[in-house]
Amino acid sequence: MDVRALHDGWTLRPAAGEVPEEVDRAGWIPAQVPGTVHTDLLTAGLVPDPYVGENEAALRWLHRSAWEYRTRLDTGPPGPGERVELQFDGLDTVATVTLGGTELGRTVNMHRGHRFDLTGPLARLPEGPADLVVRFDSALEHAESVEKDIGARPRTYEHPYNAVRKMACSFGWDWGPDLQTAGIWRRVTLQRWRTARLATVRPVASLHGSTGRLRVHVDVERSGLEAATALTVHVDLGGHGTAAAVLEPATARAVLEVEVPDAPVWWPRGYGEQPLVEVAVRLCAPGGGLLDERSFRTGFRDVRIDDSPDEFGTRTVVVVNGQPVFVRGVNWIPRDHLLTRLDADRYAAALDDAVDAHCNLVRVWGGGLWESEDFYRLCDERGLLVWQDFPLACAAYAEEDPLRTEFEAEVRENVTRLVHHPSLAVWSGGNENLQGHEDWGWKEELGSSTWGAGYYHDLFPALLAELDGTRPYQPGSPMSPAGAPEGTHPNDPDHGTNHEWDVWNRLGWPHYRDRVPRFCAEFGYQAPPTLATIAEFLPADQRSATSPAFLAHQKALDGNGKLERGMEPHTGVPSGFEDWVWAAQLNQARAVACAVEHHRSWWPRTAGSIYWQLDDCWPVTSWAVVDGSGRRKPAFHALRRAFAPRVLTVQPREGVPHVVVVNDTAQEFSTRVLVRRTTPAGAVLDRTAFEVSVPARAVRSWPLPLVGGDGEPVVVDAGGLRAVHLDAPDKDLPWDPDPLRVSVTRLPDGYAVRVRAESFARDVTLLADAVTPDARVGEGLVTLLPGESHTFLVRTGAVVDAGAFTGALRTANEFGRP
Repeated sequence: MDVRALHDGWTLRPAAGEVPEEVDRAGWIPAQVPGTVHTDLLTAGLVPDPYVGENEAALRWLHRSAWEYRTRLDTGPPGPGERVELQFDGLDTVATVTLGGTELGRTVNMHRGHRFDLTGPLARLPEGPADLVVRFDSALEHAESVEKDIGARPRTYEHPYNAVRKMACSFGWDWGPDLQTAGIWRRVTLQRWRTARLATVRPVASLHGSTGRLRVHVDVERSGLEAATALTVHVDLGGHGTAAAVLEPATARAVLEVEVPDAPVWWPRGYGEQPLVEVAVRLCAPGGGLLDERSFRTGFRDVRIDDSPDEFGTRTVVVVNGQPVFVRGVNWIPRDHLLTRLDADRYAAALDDAVDAHCNLVRVWGGGLWESEDFYRLCDERGLLVWQDFPLACAAYAEEDPLRTEFEAEVRENVTRLVHHPSLAVWSGGNENLQGHEDWGWKEELGSSTWGAGYYHDLFPALLAELDGTRPYQPGSPMSPAGAPEGTHPNDPDHGTNHEWDVWNRLGWPHYRDRVPRFCAEFGYQAPPTLATIAEFLPADQRSATSPAFLAHQKALDGNGKLERGMEPHTGVPSGFEDWVWAAQLNQARAVACAVEHHRSWWPRTAGSIYWQLDDCWPVTSWAVVDGSGRRKPAFHALRRAFAPRVLTVQPREGVPHVVVVNDTAQEFSTRVLVRRTTPAGAVLDRTAFEVSVPARAVRSWPLPLVGGDGEPVVVDAGGLRAVHLDAPDKDLPWDPDPLRVSVTRLPDGYAVRVRAESFARDVTLLADAVTPDARVGEGLVTLLPGESHTFLVRTGAVVDAGAFTGALRTANEFGRP
């Protein structure tokens, strides 16, 4: 098979809609493929950056515009017995493809590929280049038309994103812009072949005891003239075994199996290694001539979910290779709203953030994508389990055509594409749709209309049984398992997965401890992005929490109100903008630590904690711990500490504070626990110590032997870990507002910022990006007793005034009582 990428020579022009005069006048402009209209207009200087200021609103005209991509396709006519096909891996979204004025086909789904046969059209065209044109019509207008034809269904946001198979958050979300992209967003290739080709290759790896098994399902497409030819399929498992099968003339399908005794076993990070096995699949003609081939890597592992009932309700425990795993996870949204700006390096940087935060799972949220091959490959290599939502979120979905056919084709293609990845651990039917049907007034609005139940309970599990069969499937998140009592609410914290949003919306973060969920798949708390990122999107005259530009990047309903109501009991609400930002960021960090430490302290009753969210798709105030420019907020350090393999925390048990030690390692943890009660100034009033031993993968707790009063901190140290217990919030404590002495040393790759505490210093954090935008610090939220020191290592290529780092140091002390 001859495969040629068609990524060069494309141009772009508006085809319909109320287009600004300067854009219309520009005519054909260069287009990058893969790419989007937004990025090409931005490169051409025809639109402002939608991520800056209030520019998002200035681009709303794009919602109802149409566009044409054009290139000249110069390929000769097909030879005898030759097939020529055009493969688009992704068209976003409502597209018509023509060659030389002849329509090849139409598409209405960005989540799948589309293949067009050029053999006939090329034979009919005159010799020489022909125009290949892809016209994109408004996805919004298409969705409105579908909704009008089949009836509206409830949804969370304004636009009918549930009536078209396009990334839901493309239409705006409570953390994302409403830009509604269009374009050739994934690879496009011209493919010429004879005799036969590999239409699909579906490799399914499994582990049975110590034996690995790879079943490779192959579908072959034959050319018309060569249908009577016998073919051979070969599978080579990288030194672990081979298999071959002959496809007789009337046969187009084969299943080849290779067994590997004592197979190398793939484990999630923290539980073992991640060996990957090279696999090659070759299709050969009689005589051994190579017709087509595919290669990939896979791994052997077994995964299931224990959802059996117990004395507390119904479990949700991810079990890998027989080992129950506490899920330390993060929710993943598309890393950039303008998807085609993502590449392997950006995916790697984002997933390395998850690794550095001690995560072992990433949940691909249902309002986004079936992610790129780079994403899953990197997760395979890093040992990050993937919880994959099908792309349905926060809406009712019609089960009739034109949607049903697209859903089935999309699921078939993507399950086949992804099934070989060992990191892929859980399939889920979608996000919050089961809960929405129960809680959000849908039943009255829907009447007898379909809403997606047939997908979640029938179509999706049937397709997975046919195409995979090696991974657990859940109809949605949150959900209560089949073993829960009849009539159990899908978001019941005692049964299955739970999404906890009352804390952010109404209650305040200390209330995370009110309930003990079996598995918390979403919870989160907001904060603004880092100061360097704020400077990138917010003009200097707009740097206040109430400016129009700042509020354009706060998408949550009453977001700032919730932020300030959340701050008030702990830090108060500062008046200065940078102080306000730091208070919000510190409050987010406290919320992260409170929730995750609470969840982990209840293992094995609570078996998972998936924070919402790891990343952002643009610069915005949100629940992310890494902002839209890839900079880590203070909450990242809280998440990293709370997700560490070993954690020391103080938790209430029946009204009594307890020292809790979490040991999520394969070794017993024996150490000495030192407890000190101090004054707010740091003088030690009392101390005690005791020895503890915590088995592997276990949690143990002991009553806190000293209790402070009148704002006296109780500091607990064990095995290099520290926890602080206080009986009052920061604003009610007489902290020293200037507890640190600072010295700065230049290093070859940055700076060493050494701080020494003169009095108790809580949550010392260096906001180094405020000094130079490329700066990164490895840790934050460090609490020091008088006389203790800590050195922050700042990595940066910039040369700056060393004294600027002193001004970038922040603590919780500054919010204390004067």
